[in-house]
Amino acid sequence: MDFGGGDQIRFERLGKAGIVTLTRPDALNALTHQMVKALSAALFAWESDPSVQVVIVKAEGRAFCAGGDVVAVYKAWKEEGRRFVEFFADEYRLNVQIDRFRKPYVSLIDGICMGGGMGISIHGSHRVATDKAIFAMPEVGIGFFPDVGGSYLLSNLGGSMGMYLGLTGNRIGQGDALWSGVATHTVLSAHLPSLVEEIADSGDPGTELREFFRNIARQASNEQVQAIAKHFSRGSLQEIVRSLERAAASDEFAAETLATIRKRSPMSLHVTFRAISTGSTMSLSDCMKMEFRILNRMLESHDLYEGIRAALVEKGKVPEWQPERLEDVRPSDVDAYFAPPPQGDLVL
Repeated sequence: MDFGGGDQIRFERLGKAGIVTLTRPDALNALTHQMVKALSAALFAWESDPSVQVVIVKAEGRAFCAGGDVVAVYKAWKEEGRRFVEFFADEYRLNVQIDRFRKPYVSLIDGICMGGGMGISIHGSHRVATDKAIFAMPEVGIGFFPDVGGSYLLSNLGGSMGMYLGLTGNRIGQGDALWSGVATHTVLSAHLPSLVEEIADSGDPGTELREFFRNIARQASNEQVQAIAKHFSRGSLQEIVRSLERAAASDEFAAETLATIRKRSPMSLHVTFRAISTGSTMSLSDCMKMEFRILNRMLESHDLYEGIRAALVEKGKVPEWQPERLEDVRPSDVDAYFAPPPQGDLVL
């Protein structure tokens, strides 16, 4: 079954299920434009096919999907002066398509799930995390921002967990994903083959997941949960930083969190804070339009390419952010990221 994915993404039919498998394990299943377009085509076809009652998305290797192929974005800019607007536009449309999909959409997250991987999983009806699952929205570390609906997802997580994840880029595991609402179900990795067969046979993921469900405790301590709620519920980025600074001398968690934030792109932090704060009162579609505005400005910025260079191209280098300090970012600079792009807003 071919929807144009080549050897990067595989489509199969099993019983009552359409099965999607990401097949770039050596690249941690990072999303390419070809993969995005192929998955979208499959969903359009399967949504109107009465013989397909459920869609299951899984992946080969140790990652579900480590994100979009941002190294390709860097190379296109460095070698050709070309921006990848079309890739992101189609990716964002796919995120909304998954949210609107009228049949059960089951993501089996067994390993690393970051950035674009979150986009093809978190908007579906069933987000299944295994004991090997690792979730993160680490974009502020490369001078970017939590896109693919991150402004919607993160703004709706309880206890200010979303703001914490967005501003630090820190990872969480299976228990915290379930507790925070990133995941809807938790299962053992070893049980995935049987789970796929059972769902495909019945077409009823809800019933099958109740049988395979493995209850798991929250991994963050009560003290950490309370600290996140205390510090990251503040009304501005500056207030969050000041709150962490006041606690850092006597609180190891606050000190480590502050040190992490200090390493991130100051501009990305300001943009991320505003996007998550604004997203709390918006629909996913409106959030995607807002994120497309931010994206266009990011693709013209210094920090995105500098962050990709330091983290992924030359690996392990310390990025030189512009500006270097949080306090040097002007409100008017942040405003520019939320202005309509010259070519117009994203059409969904």
